[in-house]
Amino acid sequence: MQSTTAAPATDLWDRVTGTQTAPEFWLVVATGVAALAVVLWGPAWRTARNAITIAHEGGHGLIALVTGRTLEGIRLHSDTSGLTVSRGRPTGPGMILTALAGYTAPSLLGLGGAWLLASGHITLLLWVATALLLALLVMVRNAYGVLTVLITGGLFVAVSWLAGSEVQALFAYAAVWFLLLGGVRPVFELQSKRRRGGAPDSDADQLARLTHAPAAIWLFLFHAVALCSLIGGGGRLLGR
Repeated sequence: MQSTTAAPATDLWDRVTGTQTAPEFWLVVATGVAALAVVLWGPAWRTARNAITIAHEGGHGLIALVTGRTLEGIRLHSDTSGLTVSRGRPTGPGMILTALAGYTAPSLLGLGGAWLLASGHITLLLWVATALLLALLVMVRNAYGVLTVLITGGLFVAVSWLAGSEVQALFAYAAVWFLLLGGVRPVFELQSKRRRGGAPDSDADQLARLTHAPAAIWLFLFHAVALCSLIGGGGRLLGR
């Protein structure tokens, strides 16, 4: 006799781990164009950049934990800046990797998302994103940060549970395009600030102090990761 309680759980597992049909090619292109417009248009970018900050600070926090540091908290601010505080050795590989993770995280998340979408795992991507946001929420230490993560996570939950498969697909593709494209602009913004003498404590400058390698080298690495992720991820999304 088949258990009636096990059936819904099995159906849910199959739904999450199964594959779904990608949107038509022109819709994939349209989601990319829409994401590019958000990244390039100042008023939209000032709001949407909060999502990039979430990924940036989440990257710091995740690598801090992976390298054995103690993550004390994450703060997200209304000016789209953020701060991740971890405790441990002030130097060494763990600190270097933690500092390196911020600017590279949005692009690498976008690359991973593109791989999932190219494999047809649209629902899985939405659920993984929701899980990561929930894990991040536990470590956020200010009201604006909590609100930002709750809104972002709530949007993913609503689409995952309430929207049809077509809407889920379009949302997932737009989100991944935004990570890939949105991961590029902050690096150029940082380069511009440093050229004007600003951001003396940026991740690139921290890495320079930790490694004695010029900050320009770390900026180049940030650019390389962002652009290579965009090329590779974009190619996967477009089926190339």
